[in-house]
Amino acid sequence: MRQLLVIVLAAGEGTRMRSARPKVLHAVAGRPMVAHVLDAALEAGAAHVAVVIGPDHDAVAAEVRRVAPQAEVFVQAERRGTAHAVLAARAALERGFDDVVVMYGDTPLVQPETIAALRAPLTEGAAVAVLGFRPPDPTGYGRLVTEGGELVAIREEKEASAEERAIGLCNAGLMALDGRAALDLLGRVDDANAKQEFYLTDVVAIARALGGRAGVCEVAAEDVAGVNSRAQLAEAEAIFQRRLRARVLEAGVTLVAPETVFLSADTSFGRDVIVEPNVCFGPGVRVEDGATIRAFSHVEGAHVGPGAIVGPFARLRPGAELGQGVHVGNFVEIKASDLAPGAKVNHLSYVGDSSVGANTNIGAGTITCNYDGFRKHRTVIGANAFVGTNSLLVAPVSVGDGAYIGTGSVITDDVPADALAIGRARQVNKPGLAARLRARLSAGLAPKK
Repeated sequence: MRQLLVIVLAAGEGTRMRSARPKVLHAVAGRPMVAHVLDAALEAGAAHVAVVIGPDHDAVAAEVRRVAPQAEVFVQAERRGTAHAVLAARAALERGFDDVVVMYGDTPLVQPETIAALRAPLTEGAAVAVLGFRPPDPTGYGRLVTEGGELVAIREEKEASAEERAIGLCNAGLMALDGRAALDLLGRVDDANAKQEFYLTDVVAIARALGGRAGVCEVAAEDVAGVNSRAQLAEAEAIFQRRLRARVLEAGVTLVAPETVFLSADTSFGRDVIVEPNVCFGPGVRVEDGATIRAFSHVEGAHVGPGAIVGPFARLRPGAELGQGVHVGNFVEIKASDLAPGAKVNHLSYVGDSSVGANTNIGAGTITCNYDGFRKHRTVIGANAFVGTNSLLVAPVSVGDGAYIGTGSVITDDVPADALAIGRARQVNKPGLAARLRARLSAGLAPKK
């Protein structure tokens, strides 16, 4: 089996993004672009991954190590071109791999199948293989000049003849090299050009001059789309969302209005899940069989159990754990809380840092007061309890199994099992006082016109 080294170039600053954040850390479908590229490389069978970053890009290095702990990180101290960037990973190249694939950290749509297709010419004896695509408008792209199915040259547009500019097949940037020849080919690249940089594209001509073959593999334009601006980031997001929606529909999920549902790359669904319009899934969501996510809900970092119903207009924040058959209704927010099977929080409530027992009902307007200005505290509510409307549970506090909280209560002490707790001021009626109060308040006011 041929051993694959993938080198990911992630040193770009992304000035057109107008951002202080390194370009490759901008997210598509809830994950940094470089994470998508690393995922594709690993799924394509990379035995080793090397990532080349710019100086002071510690955040990029941290993300690389999070996604691919086995990857090596190298720093390109000076920006001297793409071949120079690849050679920053010389230590990895020197270990000797059958195939070397060079990728870019700002191409989040690349797929494992694309990498496999790029490697194919190497197995047939090519020294170099390049990915090509046909954009609707090739202006600005390097053209791939071919003869008899082989790549003859990569011609930058400013250096191309009129005949070459008419070529629709363009350079996608991704390249595969025969691992046995990679260091020699890269070492022969010079900086004899206007920018005095070392261009990876020169490897094609060098390989042919040494008697080697250069292959080309054509792929769909969207697979190799790079991101250099906010507009292109939005385009990449749209393509990724289309792919994700198609995948979950095929897996047995009903999306009532697919184009209005936004998913993260790691969103997981069971079978027979129903997702209504205008739902947004952030990272880290798992929805089990038969659950329903109603319209205009936002779910992130949450687990929704079998048959549970969420929304409409609900928000599940990280740490929300909903058991089987749980109901979370309109304008309800759940954070860092577990709701046991059959629990219901149906209206206008906030449940944070809490445990809610099986078949317990949380009435409208209930709030678990979890934060004292310095620390978070936990509320524990037992099974089969009933919390009346507009109640405040001031944590840390516990409510026992089968307990009943009277409507409008402020609960500051633990409530034993099967007890009735009432924590509100006694009502006092003052006959006739309302009329006298109105008369006093209105005295001297000019009549309305």
